[in-house]
This record gives sequence, structure tokens and C-alpha cells, in this order.
Amino acid sequence: MRNIGPKSAAWLRQVGLRTREDLEAAGPVEAFMRVRRAGFRPSLNLLYALEGALLDCHWQEVPDDRRRQLVEAAEAATADLPAPRGRPAASPVTTTVHREDPADAESDPYADPAAPADED
Repeated sequence: MRNIGPKSAAWLRQVGLRTREDLEAAGPVEAFMRVRRAGFRPSLNLLYALEGALLDCHWQEVPDDRRRQLVEAAEAATADLPAPRGRPAASPVTTTVHREDPADAESDPYADPAAPADED
């Protein structure tokens, strides 16, 4: 099929999508989600490639509006996925600044302006 390289074809075979008819029955979003649920880490290019394969066009020719629809549907389906087993769900990223020298606090952009200044 057009747009489907060896790696993508292997992923699709491993999730039970072996023919064009299988892909048509599943649709691009479901096929993409099957690959994700199987533990592979496909990029959105696979999603666009699957749509292009069904439309018989190059994946870059998939219209922007359709791409947005596909991404929204994939994001909604991803939100329904359970957290990975054996690992907690990802938490928000925080930044910690460590100061080696207290004198650096005066020029530190992350310093708390309400904190009392050290006076020598």
C-alpha cells in the first residue's frame, strides 16, 4: 500500500491489520491506536500515512482540516488509554534551581523577590 513502509507494515501485521480491507474496516485512527496499544511509539506521520493509504494519495497531501480531525480523534482515544502497567501516570514537570553560592542569589532570576536579602 502507498505510504506504508516496512516498519509500519510490520507494526500493522503485528496488530492484525494485514490487508487493505482490514485497514478500511478499522479506519486510520483505530489502526493507529492499535499500534500504540501494542506498545509501539508511532508518530503522527503514521496516522497521516494510514489516511493517505486509504485515499490513495501521498500522506503529505492529506488536507490540513482532515489532519486536525485525525489528531483530535487520536488524542481523544489516547485519553481513554489506561496508565502504563508498573509505572505511575506521568506527573507535571517541575523545575528545581540549586544555588552553589549564596552570593549568586542576588543575580538569580529565579530568586524569590519577597525573601529577605542576606546582608554581610
